[in-house]
Amino acid sequence: MGDPVFERARRSPHFAQLVAARGRLTWLLSIVVLVLFYGFVLLAAFFPGVIGMRVAEGSTLTIGVAVGLFIFVFFWLLMAFYVWRANTAYDALNAKIVNDSKFGTGA
Repeated sequence: MGDPVFERARRSPHFAQLVAARGRLTWLLSIVVLVLFYGFVLLAAFFPGVIGMRVAEGSTLTIGVAVGLFIFVFFWLLMAFYVWRANTAYDALNAKIVNDSKFGTGA
């Protein structure tokens, strides 16, 4: 037999809501990261001339380096967005699950 508090938490409608919401966001962010990363790799593999082009006349910065830096910063922003989302919506749902489980007020 399992712990009754754990079983109440698993039956909570807030638990199902948390798992579904977190799963949707995780899959969405994963797809965005994979498409950008592998798109960049494929661009470098099949169109190296584009990657090697200069951003401006006389510049030493290439499009490949600029896009690579953008991708790096964008991934950090995605991570920050996930942390913000986890600290707001997901922590609130988690608190409801814990409260329902401790006091037996869940489904």
